[in-house]
Amino acid sequence: MKKRILILSNHFITLFNFRKELITKLVEDGHEVFISMPKATENSFFTDMGCKIIETEVDRRGINPIKDIGLLIRYIKIMKKIEPDIILSYTIKPNIYGCIASNLTKNRQVSNITGTGATFLRENIISKIVKVLYKISLKKSYKVFFQNSGDKSYFVENKMVGNNYSMLPGSGVNLEQYFVNDLPSYEETNFIFIGRVMMLKGIDEYLGCAKIIKEKYPNTNFYIAGFIEEERYRDIIGELHSKGIINYIGFQKDIKSWIQKCHCTILPSHGGEGIPNVLLESSAMGRICIASRINGSKDVVDDGVTGYLFDTGSTEDLIDKVERLLRLNNQKKKELGLNGRQKVEKDFDRKIVIDAYLKEVDKA
Repeated sequence: MKKRILILSNHFITLFNFRKELITKLVEDGHEVFISMPKATENSFFTDMGCKIIETEVDRRGINPIKDIGLLIRYIKIMKKIEPDIILSYTIKPNIYGCIASNLTKNRQVSNITGTGATFLRENIISKIVKVLYKISLKKSYKVFFQNSGDKSYFVENKMVGNNYSMLPGSGVNLEQYFVNDLPSYEETNFIFIGRVMMLKGIDEYLGCAKIIKEKYPNTNFYIAGFIEEERYRDIIGELHSKGIINYIGFQKDIKSWIQKCHCTILPSHGGEGIPNVLLESSAMGRICIASRINGSKDVVDDGVTGYLFDTGSTEDLIDKVERLLRLNNQKKKELGLNGRQKVEKDFDRKIVIDAYLKEVDKA
């Protein structure tokens, strides 16, 4: 039965990278798909597919009451005009303000907690406000998907959701797009950090590790792929790059080719992740993963089996795990990477996520 589906998103790139297979399937099944997201030059991708784009400005990071109330009003108007059978939302503001709007307009909304960022890493006025907003919005909404058990437990314990939740294996990974590649030559060992360059993502630990390891093991390379989010790192990155300690390659649209060039992906994030897609994609390609012991990363990396977990915020422990990897023989390195592939095949296939959403659409 044909349904009218409204998707609320805060950015084209995340929707394209992690939801395009679901959206393609919804369109193929004959549903009418509307997407509310900020203006982007690439929006034509979904338009060409047959989706209807509703340009909606979303202030992704700031908490500005006037802008946020404006977003809420915009969502209410969109829902009243479209009268969707079901609403799908991702990330904090579409989840919160979308749910408040859908509660008021009596629409069925399925929210996805894709991670909490820095919001709940420390108790402050912002975290208290966001908790209240979640209680107002998610608790009365139709359905909430969590990507890791840590986030689920936190939301349940803080009474930000009712009994209206279930689990998903993150955003899943497209196993056909990210396929196993042989590890590169062992003459050098290549590591890569993929993400925004900022303290929360653990860039300080990665840089500290690179300095020590590069001096002790000259046949190692440390790549950084991503935007410099916090300006104070620009000069630091520039200096280390010029000295050959790290190789800063900036944001890469084709990150798959860079994962292929490396033996190991390092994610030293301090927290706030859902299920880190960079770990899923790297594991799917048979790459070893080293990650901090945080919610989400612990779901993907089996310590000593598919890679290593290190103590969050500890440069020393990260160095220890990198050295442990460097001491392995080539066969053992290959084995760790293939173990990672087997794990994502079993637990994190994107088809699992798509099927869960299709069931919700069928019930709408």
